[in-house]
Amino acid sequence: MIAFVVIFSLSIILTGCTPSHSSQREGGKKDELVLSIGGEPDSGFDPTTGWGRYGSPLFQSTLFKRDHDLNVTNDLATHYEMSEDGKSWTVFIRDDVTFSDGKPLTAHDVEFTFETALHKGSVVDLNILEKVETVNDTTVKFTLKKAQSTFMNTLIETGIVPKHAYGKDYGENPIGSGPYQLVQWDKGQQLMVKANPEYYGKKPYFQKITFLFLNEDATFAAAGAGEVDVAAIPASFSMQQVPGMRLEKVKSVDNRGIVFPYVKSGNLTEEGFSIGNDVTADRAIRHAINIAVDRQLLIDGVLEGYGSKAYTSVDGLPWWNPETVFKDGDIEGAKQVLKDSGWLDKDGDGILEKGSLKAEFQLYYPAEDDIRQSLAISVADMMKPLGIHIKVEGASWDTIEQKMHSNAVMMGWGSHDPHEIYTVYSSKTAGIDYYNTGFYQNKQVDEYLEKALTATDSQEAIEYWKKAQWDGTTGLSAKGDAPWAWLVNLDHLYLVKDGLSIGKQRIHPHGHGWPVTHNIEEWKWVE
Repeated sequence: MIAFVVIFSLSIILTGCTPSHSSQREGGKKDELVLSIGGEPDSGFDPTTGWGRYGSPLFQSTLFKRDHDLNVTNDLATHYEMSEDGKSWTVFIRDDVTFSDGKPLTAHDVEFTFETALHKGSVVDLNILEKVETVNDTTVKFTLKKAQSTFMNTLIETGIVPKHAYGKDYGENPIGSGPYQLVQWDKGQQLMVKANPEYYGKKPYFQKITFLFLNEDATFAAAGAGEVDVAAIPASFSMQQVPGMRLEKVKSVDNRGIVFPYVKSGNLTEEGFSIGNDVTADRAIRHAINIAVDRQLLIDGVLEGYGSKAYTSVDGLPWWNPETVFKDGDIEGAKQVLKDSGWLDKDGDGILEKGSLKAEFQLYYPAEDDIRQSLAISVADMMKPLGIHIKVEGASWDTIEQKMHSNAVMMGWGSHDPHEIYTVYSSKTAGIDYYNTGFYQNKQVDEYLEKALTATDSQEAIEYWKKAQWDGTTGLSAKGDAPWAWLVNLDHLYLVKDGLSIGKQRIHPHGHGWPVTHNIEEWKWVE
């Protein structure tokens, strides 16, 4: 019945908005696509409020972008220059780009975009920006308050908007210089776009694309009915075959892990929430959990085999330190770590004790998230043979915000911006939003993070990011302080119509937005 309702509803949407759609689909090799690959953007399609940070901005272009291997390449920019102190970035842009309305794109639009984003105070973090100014039509200068190597990622993620056509409803009616332009947005149902004839880059094969905003069940039903060409599905649906479609898996840093309160109890946040946990403040507890967890078992049992072991929040990225890898699933090794630290089963109840402490603590997960729930329960079961009692509890994010500084939480991160390492682990971000919730602190790690952030050479920055993870003696990874127990990186799964190529997919970030579209211009029929 659910499938029938979904299919019937889709037929109304698709035929009602594009009368020729069905006949074109019967031909197979059409220049139109129908996708159901994720949720609807809450704030519309305005880059100054965060649109386009995950995947292609579709309607806009950016100054720079990352290629399949996450190397930085030019987009609107032709090149850039940085001052010796790293505070001044001068970017030179192409002189042959026009917006979809035919008006030229100049440095004035770049300045306007970043000024607008700066004053909106949105998820586009521009606190480091002191000013941006137009030098001439093809040159723009950014002045930073202090050197920041990761400012490049802001230039990569922020699509340029037109100064002449920007207004309060821009997010609903975007004009840009990207490969596509908006045709129609039926909120809660679908988005329709068409190829932008003014686009200066590689011309996309597909002239029209419809994005459907369906939940997971409806997406799978639509795939089964042949109504979509690409469908994002959870691992729980991966064992069900759909005739005429193949399953494609994409590696990601869409990770899940347990963040521990790192300090002992006794302090409060400004809001009055407790900070610290005497059990998880013991490194032996954190280290034992890290090495005892059987990550492959989690991948096979919770993710249906579609995932990879996680050792940090940046596995596989250019700034990841592969020396952070260690042997897991080692119950005996974990028992020895605990014994050497003085954790013993004194009462014979199966729960270890050390002084007046029992080896037990609460682990929260967001109640609506089935994967995090399954991971939490599985890890708790794995810890029982160690004598560590983990009490698992689902809760709302509002409740988790009150508990997360004094209790373990099943969290997730994963970004193409190395700045995330800083926000998650720096002592300067402790207690700010969802960043360093456990109040982790290590002076040597902080020093590496600061050096990475202020480096004026990208390779130098990468070396410091790696040292922060593990320098052979200390670090933020499980080999060092183990403030987290990273568990798995989720594979992103897509049902793709036979004969349709979605190109070479780079490693995906956390599952917000539509990361699969980053190379949308490369998609095509191959047979």
